[in-house]
Amino acid sequence: MLKSIYILGIRGVPAKHGGFETFAEKLSLHLVSNGWKVTVYCQEDSGEHIRESVWNGVHRIHIPVTNQGALGTIIFDWKATRHALSQDGLFLTLGYNTAVFNFMQRVKGQKNIINMDGIEWRRDKWGIVAKTWFWLNERAGCWIGNHLVADHPRIKDHLATRVRRDKITMIPYGGDDVSSADASLLAPYGVEPSQFSVIIARPEPENSFLEMVKAFSRKPRHHKLVVLGNFSPDSNAYHREVMNAASDEVIFPGAIYDAPIVQALRYFCRFYLHGHRVGGTNPSLVEALGAGCAVVAHDNHFNRWVAGPDAVYFKDEVACAELFDHILMDESAIERMKSASLVRFNERFTWSQVLKEYEELLLQWYPSN
Repeated sequence: MLKSIYILGIRGVPAKHGGFETFAEKLSLHLVSNGWKVTVYCQEDSGEHIRESVWNGVHRIHIPVTNQGALGTIIFDWKATRHALSQDGLFLTLGYNTAVFNFMQRVKGQKNIINMDGIEWRRDKWGIVAKTWFWLNERAGCWIGNHLVADHPRIKDHLATRVRRDKITMIPYGGDDVSSADASLLAPYGVEPSQFSVIIARPEPENSFLEMVKAFSRKPRHHKLVVLGNFSPDSNAYHREVMNAASDEVIFPGAIYDAPIVQALRYFCRFYLHGHRVGGTNPSLVEALGAGCAVVAHDNHFNRWVAGPDAVYFKDEVACAELFDHILMDESAIERMKSASLVRFNERFTWSQVLKEYEELLLQWYPSN
C-alpha cells in the first residue's frame, strides 16, 4: 500500500509564492518518485466548491477562499485543517502561523510534523496584535505537533526552550546548484557580468535595505547595485527613504519572479548582499551559495552558520561602507569567497541531502496502523 502524506500550511504547488512553496514542490516530487501518495492543499482565490486535481503525480485539493491577505490565509488554513481530519496518513504542516487549528488533528490522533519556520513574532514589521498571535501559535505548535522541524541550529535552540530537544530535528532549507546562466538576460537592466552587485529580499527594515543602500551610495563606486524588491514609495515611508538615499548607481527594477533572470542576476553578480537580521536558514541566501556568489551579509548567528566563515559580515551602515571600500575591487578575495560559497553549499544545502533527511524523518513517524 502506498504511504500517504498530506501537506498543509502553504498556498500550493507548483511554487509561486515563496520558500515554503518551493520546498513543498521539491519534496512532493521527490516523494512521488519514491512511491508515496502526496496530497497538497492549495488556496484558490475563486470558485465555490472544493475540487481536486493532479499535477506531476501530486494530488491537489483546491480550497476556494474569497478573502484576501492574512485573513484569507487564516480561513484557508482553517478549512484545510478541517478537511484533513477526514484523511488517513501522515501530515506535514509548513509553518506555525495557525498551529492552534492543528489541535483538532492531535485530538483525533493524526500524526502531524510541523516545520516551525523562523521566529516570526520577533519581526519588526508586525504590530502588537500580529506578534501576539504568532507568539501564541509558536507555543501551540510546539505543544501540538507530534514532532518539530527546525531549519537552523539556533532555531532548534530556541524551540528547545519550549519543548524537549529530542522532539526537534534540524533540517535546513535546500537550494539548486546553479553552474551556468544566460548573460543576455542582464541586458534589460543595463548591467554586465561582474559589474554589479545585487540585493534580493522583501524591502523591510529588518532586512537592512537602508543600511546597505546608504553604505553603497556614500561615494561613487563605478559599479552598479541592483536592488530587487516590490517597492511602493508613494505609500510606504520606508521604501521612500531607501530610494531617496540611493545614488544614481543604484537600480530598482522591482520584484522579479522569472527564475532564469533571478539566477542570472545571482550568477553574474560581483557580490550578493544579504541584510536579514532575523530568521533561520534563509532560502535566498542558500540559493546565493548554490550560485557561487561572494556573500556580504549582516553579522548575526543565523547568517554566519549558513554562509560560513569565508563570507564577509557587517553590523551597521558604517561597517558595510568599509567593506565596499576595501573589497569591491579585490579580485582575489572575491574568487576566494565564491569558491567558499560553493563548498559550504555542497556541505549542507543541496536538495538531495535535504530531501533525503526529510523522507527519513517522515518514515520514522509514519502511522503504523
